Amino acid sequence: MRLSLLVAVLLLIAVPAFSGGDGQQYQVHCSFCHGQDRLGKTASPLLPQLLMKYKDEDLASVIKNGLPATQMPAFPNLSDEHVKEVISYVRKPMDVSWTADSIEKSIHLAEINPVAIERTKKINNIKDVTAVVERGKNKVWIMQGQNVLDWFEFPNVHGGAKFTTDGKAIFIPSRDGYVAKYDLSEERYAGKARACVNLRNIAVSRDGKYIVAACLIPQNLAILDSTTFKPVKTIDLQGRVSAIYELNTRDQAIFTISDRPQIGILNTKSLEVESLDIENPYEDFFIEPIERYVIGSSRKKNLVSVYDLQAKKIVFRHSTESMPHLASASFWYDKGGFYFATPHINKPDISIWRMYNWEFIRKIPTGGDGFFVRTSYGTPFLWIDNGSDTLVLIEKKGFAAKHITPVKGKKATHTEFSGDGKIAYISVFEKDGELTMYDSTKLTVLGRIKASQPVGKYNFVHKQRTYEKYQLGQEVFMEKCWGCHHTTEEAFGPSFKSIVKKRNESTIRSMLIDPKATAATIGYKRSVMPKIDLSTEETESLLRFVMEPEAVSPPSPK
Repeated sequence: MRLSLLVAVLLLIAVPAFSGGDGQQYQVHCSFCHGQDRLGKTASPLLPQLLMKYKDEDLASVIKNGLPATQMPAFPNLSDEHVKEVISYVRKPMDVSWTADSIEKSIHLAEINPVAIERTKKINNIKDVTAVVERGKNKVWIMQGQNVLDWFEFPNVHGGAKFTTDGKAIFIPSRDGYVAKYDLSEERYAGKARACVNLRNIAVSRDGKYIVAACLIPQNLAILDSTTFKPVKTIDLQGRVSAIYELNTRDQAIFTISDRPQIGILNTKSLEVESLDIENPYEDFFIEPIERYVIGSSRKKNLVSVYDLQAKKIVFRHSTESMPHLASASFWYDKGGFYFATPHINKPDISIWRMYNWEFIRKIPTGGDGFFVRTSYGTPFLWIDNGSDTLVLIEKKGFAAKHITPVKGKKATHTEFSGDGKIAYISVFEKDGELTMYDSTKLTVLGRIKASQPVGKYNFVHKQRTYEKYQLGQEVFMEKCWGCHHTTEEAFGPSFKSIVKKRNESTIRSMLIDPKATAATIGYKRSVMPKIDLSTEETESLLRFVMEPEAVSPPSPK
């Protein structure tokens, strides 16, 4: 008996009888992957709220022809009538309940193999660790530099991986609500649990104690213990959550509701929520590195606005032709100014904005609809995909454009960088694709790793909010401090390494703001350090960089 026929027979035995239009065809052909309850199994959930954007003919085509480069098979022999029955069934409304008990039952913790742990121990620099999602094979790689150290299987992997602040673990969400954990200290896959049926993204509390899943079905925040995956608390939401992002400067996580004009602040210690009213719903948003402002966009209004979390009011508004994809924004510093760039939904350009002295600067054409703008303190470029085989590289100083094509005729997308910014990882998003690695300054190819539909890449430095401010601080340092100070070696002034050993953070901040008065307080007869004109944002960014003297010394300016 053929395997497919055997599966069909077993399913008919295992499930209750259905009339032809009430689920029989679904149970026979779809439930093995999508679940008898339509909540997903090895494939995603099939619920009407997730299928609204697809027409019946789109679904019929997927059922008949399958989806190339995925595990969705084709059913060419299914009659048109039976295809209609399947579509009718998956569009049928149903109440979805996912309780604490459901979460508990979904927990799977991997067994520890002490022999394997003793044998590996390959990670020697957490800042150089990058997780790579290989969607075509439902895998997540753990890389260091140019080398793949380990990998594990994780169906329906979504991306949006989050590290704990101490770098001991990374959490990866799936579309169907699972959260997987990889223990970086032991270099092993640790387990997973299903927080909900469908989720938007996850956050990790500053102390690493909790995982917070922003769930679309059901509409809530599901808070799990990061060690056991056990449910801690569920917070119901009145609307669809846009996303949630943890803060580094305080024990909070910020979320917005896409269909309600509201910002939510979750206290990640007490697990209580404060709500702030805004003018328009934020369908997409980010929090700038100093963590005072929320920058949001609204599709209906085609508007970018900035909300001041301290003053609790909108401080900037600007109309746009299309909705910017703010979650993909990137930041940099140049000549006394802080900037961010963002792509726009269905528009062949990016926009450049000034932060803090909020201002729209300009649009730059990219030649196609893109999804990501990425940069690092280690590269002089903004790296932009445009839906083609070519990436557009825009110089951060002067905005001149360059182009690179990793593989002719194959789609290139989503650039990420090594911790020091020297390696650019690019996804060649094809079934027979690859991860291409470039020198991020010279633009020479460093290596290629074959991969099936590689997508998101998540480096520890570039996915830790504390390092956003650190990277900006490095750029402030190169512009205003490099002539007198180096990070680990003596120059005209002492190295940051020696300064941090002698002075606490408060004293170093005071020295940056008022060197003469601080020198007198310390007991020096005079101050050698000149007064440098620094804004609050420059001071905080520079201080963050100074306080991490083990950082790799940047190259000398040309």
